[in-house]
This record gives sequence, C-alpha cells and structure tokens, in this order.
Amino acid sequence: MSTTASGKSGTWRNWAGNVTARPVREVTPASVDELSAAVRKAAEDGLTVKAVGTGHSFTAAAATDGVLIRPQLLTGIRKIDRMAMTVTVEAGTPLKRLNLALAREGLSLTNMGDIMEQTVSGATSTGTHGTGRDSASIAAQIKGLELVTADGSVLSCSEHENPEVFAAARIGIGALGIVTAITFSVEPVFLLTAREEPMTFDRVTADFEELFTENEHFEFYWFPHTGNCNTKRNNRSAGPEKPVGPIRGWIEDEFLSNGVFQVANLLGRAVPAAVPSIARLSSRALSARTYTDIPYEVFTSPRRVRFVEMEYAVPREALVETLRELKSMVDRSSLRVSFPVEVRTAPADDITLSTASGRESAYIAVHMFKGTPYQAYFTAAERIFTAHEGRPHWGKVHTRDAEYFTKVYPRFGEFTALRDRLDPDRRFANDYLRRVLGS
Repeated sequence: MSTTASGKSGTWRNWAGNVTARPVREVTPASVDELSAAVRKAAEDGLTVKAVGTGHSFTAAAATDGVLIRPQLLTGIRKIDRMAMTVTVEAGTPLKRLNLALAREGLSLTNMGDIMEQTVSGATSTGTHGTGRDSASIAAQIKGLELVTADGSVLSCSEHENPEVFAAARIGIGALGIVTAITFSVEPVFLLTAREEPMTFDRVTADFEELFTENEHFEFYWFPHTGNCNTKRNNRSAGPEKPVGPIRGWIEDEFLSNGVFQVANLLGRAVPAAVPSIARLSSRALSARTYTDIPYEVFTSPRRVRFVEMEYAVPREALVETLRELKSMVDRSSLRVSFPVEVRTAPADDITLSTASGRESAYIAVHMFKGTPYQAYFTAAERIFTAHEGRPHWGKVHTRDAEYFTKVYPRFGEFTALRDRLDPDRRFANDYLRRVLGS
C-alpha cells in the first residue's frame, strides 16, 4: 500500500487533522480508463470508492474505508478553446497550477477563493467560493464536466449534454460519481486593485450595504473580543500593475499573517485568558495598504497556520443581524476566540446544492486554532446561523442532516433523486453522505 498524506501507510488524514480514514486500498490512476476500471473492480469486491484531493475539507466528505482514489496523476490542462473562452483541466490539478498556467496564457478565472492549494475537483465539489457582488463561486464558472459513474461509465455533462446532471454535479459532494475533468469559463487576464484597511465593527455593519454595492469584491474580518475589523475591497483596474513589494509582502503576509499569528495562537491555546489582549494586538497588526496585481495574486494568500472552520451562508439581507448576534454571543460568553471571523458574499446561482442556490448569500466563517477545543463555540454559532436558514459549506464543520437540508434547499429532492438514478447501490457513499443526503 502506498503511503498517504500523513506519511503513515494506510491512514489518510485531512489538512486540519480532524478527519482520518483507513481505506482497504489506494489507487492512483494515470488515466480515466484506469479510474473507470478501479470503480468497476471496487463494485466486484463490494467496496465503496472515494476520491480525495488535498484534504482541505474539514468534513469527512472524502473519507472511506473502501477504495481511496488519489488523483495526482490526473493533472494538467487538456485543452484551451480561445473561441469559446474555456479551458478544460484534469480533475486532480491543484488550483495553484491552474492559476499559474492560465496566467502564462494571458487568461484567468473571473473569481476565486482565498487559498489555492485544493484540487479543482475538490474545490468545486464542495462549493469553494471567494467573495463577489456579481461573480460567483468557482463551481458557477464551470461550463462542462466529465464524470465516472458507479458502473464505471464516463458521462459528459454541460447545459446541452445531460443538463440535469450538470445542474447538480458542479457541486456534487462526491455523491454522483468521480469528476475526471472540468471545463471552466475563462477571460483575458485583468488587473485588480486591492484596498485593505482597518475599520470598526460598528462602521462595517452600519455601512455594509454601501460597501457591498460599491465594490466588485468586498470582504472583511472581525476579531472577536474587539470592535475591530480588517476590510478588503478588490475592484478591476486599468493599471498600472503595482504589486506589494517583496519586503513588505514578506513582513505582512508571511511574518505577521503566518509567523507571528502562529505564535499568538500557540500562546492563546496555552493561556486562554490572554486571548482578548492578543486579539486586540492582532487586529491592529496590519496597516492599510493598496496594491494592483493579476487576480490570483490579489484573491489568494498563503495560509500556514492550521485551524478548524465552520462556515454558513445566510440570506444576504440577514447578514448584519446574524453577525451582531454572533458578536453579542461571544461578548456574553466565557469563550476565548483567537481567530478572526471572515465575512464574504455571493450572488444567487442555479446549482442544485450550491450554498447560494436561488438566493443572494453572505458567508460567515468561524475558525479555531488547530488543537483548541472548538465544539462550544461552533455549537453556539451554528444555533445562530440555523435560526437564519443558514446553509453550511459542504466541506466545513457542521452538524446538519438531510432532514434540515430538505427545508433550506428547495431543490434537495431533485439532487437525491438524481443520486438514486446514478448511484443506486451507493458505491460513492460514506458516513458523511449518509448524514447529509440520507441513505
């Protein structure tokens, strides 16, 4: 058996270390045909099959005690179509490699999340998103995809080919099959000007609608135990390119945002009473800055401090009220939270189980430093989010089940009916999917 991400033969661990799995065997297919054969062989042996990406999900969405598919040989760009402005890429390609390859070709995705370590299939299957007034999640930029289904056959899906599968499989949580290739809509590479500045919690919440409306991409971080936020506005720019200088970039993005932040979190974990003081210092560590660069240099940043995360999408009009409730809950409690709360937005989309399906959404993400007990904080936060009909991110910690999802997703039955058709024997099932989709 090959060694896994954790370095130990036979045990797979996710990035945050909160999920482990012991598959019967691991397969690293070098082609779609080999992947199809692995799925058929698993069926003969009565085993379930799951594909894993880089393990950046905090849920057990990819865990299996059956056959674990590693996609690292299914990487690279298959085709660039400059007439249609699309790029077709193998499912195991990390977003980082896709972004670099597109930039070399003078192309870019329209919007992206804030890290780019994940594989394209892992990121899209769980609904990874950035922030945007008009541009949506990475999955919403998909124009076509290729899927190996439970009987080992290869299905091509788009708006014109198998459209009902396309509607669901863009965010399929691994329940409908194994994605082998994705065709993304792309555009000529462009420049973004980022304006980062501190702002008080009261001002951000009072002016949220204005900040949202006036910027193509607006997001902010609130530091619990303080009234302080860091805001970020990204808007398209005619240039010139003016990236963050290497020294300032290292100081702010590596030394402060990763190095010092890691030490602060270690101190907070050892001495919880120090957390509010640390939070006040952390919230003032980064000063205002403005820079102009190509999209992936602006949207994404390195994240080396490990954490566990819960994120919910609430209707955008409910954001400010939800956030104020979260703040007053933290203020009233004995919780000690050393990680900022991240707030982003997305327009409504038409993907069956997208967290923004059919409604304009705002995302609130709560984090806890790896190794710190997070259950009490996440439970209290989740109570607030679900009171606002929140939809949890499929790849982040939550306790919801199929019964809850039938209430918050109008098209939930459409997805489960498709799953019954494509995977009647539950070849792609695991404990997580049994909970969130039913058996």
